[in-house]
Amino acid sequence: MQTLHLRIKWQPGRKLTGLLAMPDDATGLGVLLAHGAGAGQRHPFMSQLRSSLATAGFPTLSFDYPFMEAGRRAPDRMPQLLQAHVAAAERLTDYVDAVAFAGRSMGGRVGSHLVGDELWAAAGLVYFAYPLVPLKTGQPRPIGHLSRIRAPQLFWVGTRDRMSPVDLIVPLVARLPEADVRVVDAADHAFRASKRSGRSNDEIIMQLAQGTAAWLERLWDQIANSGR
Repeated sequence: MQTLHLRIKWQPGRKLTGLLAMPDDATGLGVLLAHGAGAGQRHPFMSQLRSSLATAGFPTLSFDYPFMEAGRRAPDRMPQLLQAHVAAAERLTDYVDAVAFAGRSMGGRVGSHLVGDELWAAAGLVYFAYPLVPLKTGQPRPIGHLSRIRAPQLFWVGTRDRMSPVDLIVPLVARLPEADVRVVDAADHAFRASKRSGRSNDEIIMQLAQGTAAWLERLWDQIANSGR
């Protein structure tokens, strides 16, 4: 496996940094892995996921949104996030036949709007803690766009996650077409393990990576078989 350092043009004269983990024996399904609001693509969580998914055979591209690229703390507004996200997705299409979106919190939400509102044809979507309930308001965000997504969706949620509460996410997923939810015991919004659980953070990330890779394998089989 090799890691390619990419420069992704998202506006005239403006580029983002991308890291593409390319397996030696790659499938035709690539994964666009987007970071959350608090940490960029080089965070250990992102690095381990990127490496693990690529090891499973899926070319995986992470990138930094403009605010993270510039070293700012406050995330960009949604139009800029969408613009950067689609630029990274289109760059990944240079290397693969189909693209699945995966995102940590905010990154997953941006991808969902790109598919549900902007109709970008992702092959599937994986959410690592979809941020349904902002802590500032305590009220669930509008989710009408999720029901407009026809691609398969996979939601990962921790039992200690206040922004992605299990009791709200499970019934939400049940109402969506081709959607599944996986509950991670003892994990919070950042997928950190509670001290009492006896689990390690690495163990939880491995659970996410292995479960996601198996889900992607089934998705790629469906795509490949549909083209026969």
